[in-house]
Amino acid sequence: MDRKQNKKDRSNQKQKQRVSKLEEAGLIDRLIAVNRVAKVTKGGRNFGFNAIVAVGDAKGKVGVGLGKATELPEAIRKATDCARKNMISIPLIDGRTIPHKILGRHGAGKVMLRPASSGTGVIAGSAVRAVMECAGIKDVLTKSQGSNNPHNVVKATMTGLKDLVLIDRVSGYRQAAVARRGNDG
Repeated sequence: MDRKQNKKDRSNQKQKQRVSKLEEAGLIDRLIAVNRVAKVTKGGRNFGFNAIVAVGDAKGKVGVGLGKATELPEAIRKATDCARKNMISIPLIDGRTIPHKILGRHGAGKVMLRPASSGTGVIAGSAVRAVMECAGIKDVLTKSQGSNNPHNVVKATMTGLKDLVLIDRVSGYRQAAVARRGNDG
């Protein structure tokens, strides 16, 4: 009896230890891309890693970070910390989609983001999909144009999300009442 109880206690302790700081804060993270780079020196090759990570609370807050280190786990940890520091809030319609169509640009990369009707899902490539899932966007249509480099695609996506505004805010700027529209198809 005591052995079984001790075994259960140990397994519960292991499960408690496995909970990361992100999970405690209610955040989810997605590894977007990992790149191995080599620097050739007199003594041979020195390898390094860089990682892009998206972190979000699935309720309209998301951040993206880049981490570089000589070991992969350290690069991922640095990227996660950077993403947590650079989180932005995104306006959501009904907690599932973006308010209007927008084009995000960074370098040679362009990402078009478009609201979608309920049940559509996330129609996106892997880099954009990771950012959308972390942000909590459930219905969106996207198209990546130009560069397919994950660095440029992710930064273009974040630029587009940063530029989103709700119709209430626009009407406040114009100081006029704006009638609410349906889906911006």
